[in-house]
Amino acid sequence: MSFYHKYVKKYWKLFTVAVLFLTVETFCDLMQPTIMSKVIDMGVAHRDLDKVLSLGGLMLLVTAFGALSAIIRNIISSHVSQRFGTELRSDLFRKIQTLSFEQIDRFDRASLVTRLTNDVTQVQNFVNGLMRIFVKAPLIAIGSLIMAIRLDVHLSIVLAVVVPLVALVIMLNVKVSFPFFMKVQKALDHVNLVMREYLSGVRVVKAFNRFDYEVDKFGSANDDLANRSATSMRVMSIFGPGISLFLNFGIIAVLWMGGLRVDGGQMQVGSIIAFINYMTQILFSLMMISNVFNMFVRAKASAGRIGEVLVETDTMNTGADVATDRVRAIPVVVTKNAVERGRIDFNEVTFTYAGSQGDPVIHNLSLTCMPGETIGIIGSTGSGKSTLVSLIPRFYDVHSGTVKVNGVDVRDLDPKQLREKIAVVPQKMMLFTGTVKENLQWGRDDATEAELMEAAKIAEAHDFIMASPEGYESRIGQGGVNFSGGQKQRMSIARALVRKPEILILDDCTSAVDVATEARIKKGLRTYARGLTCILIAQRITSVMDADQIVVMDRGRMVGTGSHDELLQSCQVYREIFQSQLGKEVQSHAAQ
Repeated sequence: MSFYHKYVKKYWKLFTVAVLFLTVETFCDLMQPTIMSKVIDMGVAHRDLDKVLSLGGLMLLVTAFGALSAIIRNIISSHVSQRFGTELRSDLFRKIQTLSFEQIDRFDRASLVTRLTNDVTQVQNFVNGLMRIFVKAPLIAIGSLIMAIRLDVHLSIVLAVVVPLVALVIMLNVKVSFPFFMKVQKALDHVNLVMREYLSGVRVVKAFNRFDYEVDKFGSANDDLANRSATSMRVMSIFGPGISLFLNFGIIAVLWMGGLRVDGGQMQVGSIIAFINYMTQILFSLMMISNVFNMFVRAKASAGRIGEVLVETDTMNTGADVATDRVRAIPVVVTKNAVERGRIDFNEVTFTYAGSQGDPVIHNLSLTCMPGETIGIIGSTGSGKSTLVSLIPRFYDVHSGTVKVNGVDVRDLDPKQLREKIAVVPQKMMLFTGTVKENLQWGRDDATEAELMEAAKIAEAHDFIMASPEGYESRIGQGGVNFSGGQKQRMSIARALVRKPEILILDDCTSAVDVATEARIKKGLRTYARGLTCILIAQRITSVMDADQIVVMDRGRMVGTGSHDELLQSCQVYREIFQSQLGKEVQSHAAQ
């Protein structure tokens, strides 16, 4: 993958330097048993103290040099792995930002969080281990094997039997463990999902006194994670003792055969001790290799899950890439005529959510929204109102037909440039942690304080903001918990107005606002919205009655369009909505 190639290209030099210091450290470790054997055979056996001291000093020097190399290697490996993990996490986050809603819908939200955190950490730890253990362990194993063969070829027969058996056990470990760790990661996804749902709906849980139910649900997910983790660890636990068993049998065989050769004068005591040390080094290096393979299994599972996100192509840019010349030419011509700014055309649009069954959510709909018009969209829940307007800023692409803004198919426009012309107040309100001012500036970064206040006044948010001790510098808690639903809606409207867009989409954004406040907001919008196209989705018929054009939706189809009076005469669905909501509020509004 190009992402991983980027990391290799960026970090291979430091990685190579770390491996060089690791090689020096390994060479120092391999020298010590040989030096020790000479201390025994040349110094201790002949009672030569000077030899013991000189060779002992050499051992200390080699040990110090190896320790210095290990320190430098640890510093480099920690730096590389941390930078790699940080960059991978940032790239993954940026990749998620570029995905269309349809692509994000294919991934569970909790799963994306796990991939950004736990999965990246697993890969990061493996990269760190790669420069510390994974390279060192094979070098130690191969080096010890060579040094042992040089000491005595006959004893090396034991290694020829033991090493292939241990290698076989390690390969089985990798093959058997991988599926179990994939299951562990999925179980972790589920735990994150349950926890995320609880934190998002904690007020509902407490309101309905469902605490015990949530505890049981989380306990079930947590137990499933624990059981899968325990199963994977039990499977892995078989292989570690198996490796130790084979290698300890090998050491016993070396001691037995080495003792016979020492008795026969074919081998010295120091050599047999050095051989055992090399055998022990092989034991520990193979154990390290086994542990690294366990890390590799986890990292492989995590890398695969990260790769599933990184390989996603940004479908939103496809049209813009294909028709770059067209995109640059048409908007310039169209926008020269100010009358055409904000025009929206739906031409025989049909849309179905990915993976959904049954009829399309939007079915063969054609509609034109002229510049400067206020379009009201009304219909029953699930009629496709919000889905329809989500096609304008290209949150989703139509399956057939076209959606045009300023006369250009939105699929031929760069999504970023398209969304600069549009401001959306979504049905689900979302405020971000920070100050009120910072949230309003999401509409436009360079908006002045006067512009923020003007937008807040139109949205009927200025008074309650100023009533706060810190005014526009007041802090907003996570999700806006320190503001009421109506206040959050009004700040969301103000945030959209700050942008000064060509198209303003209000998706049932006054549902938590009282009728009097809504009327004042609409009055302010009529002045503000002159020259821009305003699309208003509402459940209350009073919210759309004075719109220039009212669109009635029913089961994904447009069943009526026109003014309030025209629809009362021609559209049965609109009449039913009107009659179902008929009351003092509607009668008084109709009488005006």
